[in-house]
Amino acid sequence: MQKVKGTYDIFGDKSNDMINFRLIVQALMDKYNAKYFETPIFEYSKLFHRSVGETTDIVNKETYDFKDRGGRDLTLRPEGTAGIVRSFIENKLYASNLPLKAWYMGPMFRYERPQSGRFRQFYQFGYECFGSFNPMMDAEVISIAVNLFKLLGLDNIKVNINTLGDFESRENYRTALLDYFKPHLEELCDDCKNRYEKNPLRILDCKRDSENEIMKNAPKMIDYLNEESKIHFDKVKKFLDDLDIKYEVNHKIVRGLDYYTHTVFEIEADIEGFGSQNVLAAGGRYNNLVQNIGGPSVPGVGFALGLERLLLALEKKNISLGEEVNPDLYIISIDQDDKAFSLSNYLRLNGFNTEMDYMRRNFKSNFKVADRLNVKYIIIVGEEEVNKKILTVKDNNTKDEYKVKMEDLISFLDKKLGDNHED
Repeated sequence: MQKVKGTYDIFGDKSNDMINFRLIVQALMDKYNAKYFETPIFEYSKLFHRSVGETTDIVNKETYDFKDRGGRDLTLRPEGTAGIVRSFIENKLYASNLPLKAWYMGPMFRYERPQSGRFRQFYQFGYECFGSFNPMMDAEVISIAVNLFKLLGLDNIKVNINTLGDFESRENYRTALLDYFKPHLEELCDDCKNRYEKNPLRILDCKRDSENEIMKNAPKMIDYLNEESKIHFDKVKKFLDDLDIKYEVNHKIVRGLDYYTHTVFEIEADIEGFGSQNVLAAGGRYNNLVQNIGGPSVPGVGFALGLERLLLALEKKNISLGEEVNPDLYIISIDQDDKAFSLSNYLRLNGFNTEMDYMRRNFKSNFKVADRLNVKYIIIVGEEEVNKKILTVKDNNTKDEYKVKMEDLISFLDKKLGDNHED
């Protein structure tokens, strides 16, 4: 038996990176008063059709759709925003104090060609904010992603931003695109021809025709913005300037999801050997999404990043998210398994990372295991130790040996290990 194509196992260094990334994110989210959300891995298919969009590649080509035994149409979530919005509506969180800030992290599923940093089951961290149409919030969302990358040690970060405007602006732009591309349809790929009929903005997102001169000369959204949309975008840029975040306006950014309005952005990393897949995070504003799914008119803005691509970027930069946590203590039993077993539980409850010999190894082999685990102290539990209630504790680095009364063990270890163990 082998894993399914496009999936991977998490263990060893990968599991350590995943755990430490979550801890870093959780600490950062606390700084912004964002609360953790977890939604089901599968939802009713119509949720993604209504939110992500019927014309998107995700819905048309990439979703894992299935019927359950009751005949219900279900879909493995391809992205995180739709589920968070559904939860926001279903639990009437719009009646709470707004803005509401939410973050999530978990597996997503898309049927696409696996490649470096891209899988069919992938992990995504995302952040959403509901209730505010203040352009300051757009800038803050972008700054969260930028600050996260700074915390991780990534430099050479490039922020690309664009605006899609409001509904009126998008309709004006849609008409301009239809007029522009109509005489050039035969020069475009089959996907673009299909997008022309359903959603011409998707043409601008085409990777195959991206270098086509027709694409390069296409109308720009910014030329079709109404006054309100222009003002909002100008204010977003002003707030980014206030935060000293460098950015470029990139008119090609439209994002691959239908729910975006106004600000959209992508954040790239300029990393040697990283290749063309250098977008680490992306997002934008979605003022109509809550209402489109069946809730009240509540604006939203957010972003997401894929962990696999981010971890690959960190690897290229030789950045580690933290060392593996090793045991503080290793217990060797000499025919006193029951006492050693009870002692290991006692030590764990007192905050010490503890491992013991479960394999009935000999003394020499146990010391090799202790070295391999990089433990700090070895505790030997034999007949003499049990009878006298005095344990033999050995410093695994200096090889110094101590005789410690059972009742003094915790205070002794606290003194020796200090803050290096988990309380």
